Amino acid sequence: MARAHQQVLTPEATTGPVRRAPADRYARLRRHRGWLPPLLVALLLGQMAAAMVTTAVQQTPTIDEPVYVATATDYLREHRLRYNPEHPPLGKLLIAAGVAVADPHYDPSYTGTQGEVGRHLLYASGNDPGRLMLWARLPVIALTLLCGLVVFAFARDLTGTAGGLVALALYAFSPDVIAHGSLATLDMPAVALLLTACRLAWLARRRPARYLPLTGAALGAAVATKMSALPAVPVVMALAALSALTAHRSGGVSWRPLPRLGARRPAVSALVAAVVVAAVAVAVVWAAYLAVDPRLRFVPAEPVPGVHGLRGRLADLLPVPRAYRAGMRVQFHLEDYPWQGYLFGRLYTGSLWYYLPAALLVKTPLGLLALGGAGAVACAARRRLRPVAPYLLAVPGVLLAAAMTGSRDFGTRYALFVPVFLAVAAAGALAPRRRWARAVTGALVLWVAVSSVRAFPYYLPYANEAFGGPANTHRLLHDSNVDWGQDLGRLADRLRERYPGERVWLVYKGSGVPSSYGIHAADPRSVPPDRVHGLLVVSDSAVAKARGRLAELIADSRPIGEVGHSISLYRR
Repeated sequence: MARAHQQVLTPEATTGPVRRAPADRYARLRRHRGWLPPLLVALLLGQMAAAMVTTAVQQTPTIDEPVYVATATDYLREHRLRYNPEHPPLGKLLIAAGVAVADPHYDPSYTGTQGEVGRHLLYASGNDPGRLMLWARLPVIALTLLCGLVVFAFARDLTGTAGGLVALALYAFSPDVIAHGSLATLDMPAVALLLTACRLAWLARRRPARYLPLTGAALGAAVATKMSALPAVPVVMALAALSALTAHRSGGVSWRPLPRLGARRPAVSALVAAVVVAAVAVAVVWAAYLAVDPRLRFVPAEPVPGVHGLRGRLADLLPVPRAYRAGMRVQFHLEDYPWQGYLFGRLYTGSLWYYLPAALLVKTPLGLLALGGAGAVACAARRRLRPVAPYLLAVPGVLLAAAMTGSRDFGTRYALFVPVFLAVAAAGALAPRRRWARAVTGALVLWVAVSSVRAFPYYLPYANEAFGGPANTHRLLHDSNVDWGQDLGRLADRLRERYPGERVWLVYKGSGVPSSYGIHAADPRSVPPDRVHGLLVVSDSAVAKARGRLAELIADSRPIGEVGHSISLYRR
């Protein structure tokens, strides 16, 4: 038996290469494993950048983009607060960074509404609309990628590097984030800044002197980008106060703004923290307006509606520039308008309180919903993760509740913060530290990635598999959920390739000018139905809301195809 266990050295064994033990075999890999997380981060953000740039190149201007681009151009050339007062200037100053590189021709003497000025800039001023829109979209793309780093860092605090990579993967493959992160709009910049504010407030628990002013700066930047971020102000102030209290109790306070006040000192420190955040936020709002016009002249191109009652008094009380208060009045006036909505095949006037949750169920990947929900529960239930729960869940909860009371059921872009914060919360799904939890999490992340890749490059009309995918979204939702005017260029290519020389009748919902893309069509609603023959092309939002003559024309036509899951083609 002893001889059976004795090692026998043969000539081959003594002269040949020595076989390393398994521990030695992976020693080099372990020595270099520090490079693996940065490499994965770079790969995830790289694929996201490729998806967003491809989308930005292929999509024609959406409904809101020409307004923002024209306003940004006016900021650059004329330094005046004239157009689009309903949104503060910071997000448009970001867009202006790309517009400055494009250096478009601009006629400041042109008069008209802000939408007309945008179309004139893109299509009647000698500019290449595709080139100008790409440059205007690139700064938003860059900010969206930087937000991915915040997602990774925030989630890493929850469950380590693995949690950070899970959150970043869910963020980088989120169709809604890719869709709106590739547009020259304000939704994704505002969300990125709000997430950054929450992350900085979380860091302020240990170093309040450094991070509380930065929290106020990020919060102010969000409020200076979109007024819909205003409900987050008291929430972030409360988070700042909580951070000051936590820092005081831990004994690690490096910021002692007031002399010792005995037992009252923790409360005073919390109050000071909240005031500092609010003061810095207000200063950033003023700085955004001063960056446009140091004299703060405000001569709006269109009348500012009067708003009375509590809302009017609230606007007057805020310590912000006059142009900001005017923008609030415009927003309040828009909330009073009887907008039409469309949900699950139902066309209605007004708003439904459950519209946004229902739309988010359709347009959020199922894996992200599952992991984000599980992670949010873990953050609230597990003692180790409970401290981060207010910083991660309070802001999106309050913003979603506020958005659900709005009158404009136009799309999940009004709740774009939900998939972003859910991606961070999803890191909590790894909290059980069990092999099955990691396996399930990996499978769900892979599912999200596959679902996103299958939607490429049609991210705007995305719907998850439970609701039939992107091809079925137009039957459930409308407007920026599906059809925001983004496929006019693709329609021009389709007509040129498959239907050259045919008579085209077009009902298009968007800000693009069809003739600029070679589409020469007439409105079928302007002539008797018996004269409408040939190719009938209708934006899916118009199909969803079709009544009267248009509904009759569609009913008497034969569907023959679609473009980008947002425009339907009929033969009549």
